[in-house]
Amino acid sequence: MNKQAQVNIFGLFAAVGAGIAFSVVDMIFKFLSGDYPLYEVVLFRSVVAMIVMLAIIVPLEGGYHLLRTHQPKLHLLRCFVVFFANICFFTGLTLLPLAEAVAIAFATPLIVTALSALFLGERPGPWRWGAVCAGFLGVLIIMRPGVGTFQPAALLPFLGACGYATLHVLTRRAGSSEAGATLAFYPVLGFLVLSSLAGLAFGDGRFATGSSPAFDFLLRAWVWPAPDDWPYLIGAGLAGSAGGYLVSQAYRMNEAALAAPFEYIAMPMSVLWGLLIFREWPDLAVWSGSALIIASGLVSVWSETRKNRPAPRPRPRTEG
Repeated sequence: MNKQAQVNIFGLFAAVGAGIAFSVVDMIFKFLSGDYPLYEVVLFRSVVAMIVMLAIIVPLEGGYHLLRTHQPKLHLLRCFVVFFANICFFTGLTLLPLAEAVAIAFATPLIVTALSALFLGERPGPWRWGAVCAGFLGVLIIMRPGVGTFQPAALLPFLGACGYATLHVLTRRAGSSEAGATLAFYPVLGFLVLSSLAGLAFGDGRFATGSSPAFDFLLRAWVWPAPDDWPYLIGAGLAGSAGGYLVSQAYRMNEAALAAPFEYIAMPMSVLWGLLIFREWPDLAVWSGSALIIASGLVSVWSETRKNRPAPRPRPRTEG
């Protein structure tokens, strides 16, 4: 296997790890959404993630000089995009079953493929387009259009998917000149700043009316976490820092349209968390759609490996 294929495979494993880590974050946010506002959970998660980033990830990757960047505007845009995506997705998570919200959010790879073709000059081949479309078909099977899934709340995780797709494309653009630790650091910094500002603006709860679970999740008063909830907040920070670093590596090392389908691993993980934590038993549509989603990722990596395979040596000619 050539060097390029090895780098791609490492990046794809990073995308899988990121999908698993983010599924843990999703589960914890949904679990805590009835007691704490979104920005407070984001702030605690970001504090833990920043500690991990500065104490472990940045030193291991090369040192604090990596935090200097020549693309501050691009990182600022990434911060706002991922913050918007988090607001939309996690608010939708309070209104929908976990697996359903995650399924809708997995429109992300299809959007990534389109954006990478438009703005990055990437040219996904027919196999990869077909794999991504098959994965999106799996999402539609789970969503069951026309059976009540397309309610207003379903627009929130879809808008989150648009935000995450934009983030991935921006990460791919920045990845040619930035280390993985650099790419992961600035969104965490953005979360710290923006969630702190939100706490100052809304933290007293004066805008919470009790009329909507979604608005309450955004605007309810901040409270000091109960002792039993600290492991969840710390776990969200650890998983978030790991996921942020891995997803940055995945999109730095691979074409965006190739890496995106491998985050589909979060789909069966969300089914597992929904069953174990929230007693949300998936039906046949969820299982069959998840299987199609996973198969699309396998086809995608097969087509990329096939493309990177060295050309066969010409067979020697023989007389006769």
